[in-house]
Amino acid sequence: MLSYLHAYHAGNFADVQKHAALTLVYTMMQAKSSAIACFDTHAGSACYDLTGERARKTAEADAGIQRLWRARDGVRSGDWAPMFATLERHLSQNGDRLASYPGSPAWLASLARAGDPVTAFELHPTESDQLNQWAASTGVRVQRGDGLKGWLAALPPKQPRLLTLVDPSYEIKTDYDTVARTLFKAWKKCRHGIVLIWYPVMDSGLERQLLDSLKAGPVRKILKSEVRLDAPPERGMVGSGMLVVNPPWGFDQRFSAMMADLEGSERLGLSASMEWLVPE
Repeated sequence: MLSYLHAYHAGNFADVQKHAALTLVYTMMQAKSSAIACFDTHAGSACYDLTGERARKTAEADAGIQRLWRARDGVRSGDWAPMFATLERHLSQNGDRLASYPGSPAWLASLARAGDPVTAFELHPTESDQLNQWAASTGVRVQRGDGLKGWLAALPPKQPRLLTLVDPSYEIKTDYDTVARTLFKAWKKCRHGIVLIWYPVMDSGLERQLLDSLKAGPVRKILKSEVRLDAPPERGMVGSGMLVVNPPWGFDQRFSAMMADLEGSERLGLSASMEWLVPE
């Protein structure tokens, strides 16, 4: 099934949470000079036109990144600074709105140091073609194919440290189980790696398959962050979740402060929570 296109959802509240976590983890890891191998298992097309037909059809960015951008001067956490610096490159001509939004490989590319290789996987033919065109000038390595299988094949990396983002669309219900089983295999190959796993919080509770599998599995030290819409739809996605395996020391407090900046009707209209899904 390859019907999902992220262009309809780029810059929504889930992207804000996901890319805030990715940016914070990566910048915290860069406090040390040793190289970091970066992998993005479901890369999409890397950059999304927020003025285009697909984005405007849902207008999800209006209640997500556009709202945060307008409120940026009032955020309390200084950890938003790297994210806002990247977003400045995507402003409209008059500078009052974001004209485009970077996908996860673009976030990694914008932050990567010279010795940090970035590998982006994408299975969808149209998305992978666009990803290749974008990557030609960035140094990002693109592989067309199953990102979970490709990531496992690349482990352990030559670099001493590892950062991976796993964020399938979960349009295939077995993705929840597949992600859990893939993490177990990856953990055996590279136990020191930091892995971020995004998942949708559904009205049906389907995400419990993933969470319950991980709680019962061998991987330790998994932090769970969730944001839930204060006015959710009657059906479908009512929130967004991030799992961080082996988070850097202090990440939980710093990320909690970032998510607190999104709470309330004057911001993104959501409520945030954090707990250890699996302790150390």
